[in-house]
Amino acid sequence: MSTTTPTTSPALAYLHKAQDVYDRVAQQIEPMQQAADLFAATILTGRMVHVFGSGHSRMMVEEMWPRYGSFPGFHPMVELSLSFHHPVVGSNGQRQAMFLENVEGFAERILRNYDFATTDSALVVSSSGCNIVPIEIAEGFQKRGIKVVALISKDHSEASTSKRADGKKLQDFASIVLDTGAPVGDAMVKLDGLEQPVAPGSTVGGCLVVNCIKAEVAKRLIDAGQPPKALAAGNVLGSQRAAEVFEAAYDEHAHRLAKLFAKVGKASN
Repeated sequence: MSTTTPTTSPALAYLHKAQDVYDRVAQQIEPMQQAADLFAATILTGRMVHVFGSGHSRMMVEEMWPRYGSFPGFHPMVELSLSFHHPVVGSNGQRQAMFLENVEGFAERILRNYDFATTDSALVVSSSGCNIVPIEIAEGFQKRGIKVVALISKDHSEASTSKRADGKKLQDFASIVLDTGAPVGDAMVKLDGLEQPVAPGSTVGGCLVVNCIKAEVAKRLIDAGQPPKALAAGNVLGSQRAAEVFEAAYDEHAHRLAKLFAKVGKASN
């Protein structure tokens, strides 16, 4: 990573650090392709890739699906109690969300809602990889025979202490570990007159990673003769065609999602 930082502007300093983040992501083409292989195989079986993130990692979940340039096959798992930060304080405030993120057993209550299959796969996002709920989500997937891809900020995670008593982190329950490239503490710009740095980088790196994977998965689905129903704006496809794809994509998502509830609570589970 570069050791020089422009001092003429905080914005330029951030962009310089963001280039470092980009460089770290660009070094991970092979593991991102491995993740795409795993996810494409799941989607081609008619199942779903489960995408989980709590706190601000929720943004990576929603970046994967649904939005323009995205397609069915991904199951966004977002718990509002862990990620609804807008009130900040008071009811549904940040203090409660941060507390719940480290409650043992909460992850299993989330997973209890679904009928998983070993052909499923998962992407679990946590910048530190040290909070209990995302760790236990990954552990729960692994126990169910589901392969997990972890997306963490490696430098930050290695400098952090797991909240679990056994010291295990998210990456301990993953088959593939990817790095957002963000630094320790996430924030990337140091300013004179302020003790703490500002302007985090994990979202930049995380968005780069998930969209690289998304593009790789789309290519694999096309090559397999099952091109994805990618959402697009009317000024790209034309309003009528865009509306048709929108409806078809959401219907496909519903049909895939229905399989996750088909046998919930039955004895075979």
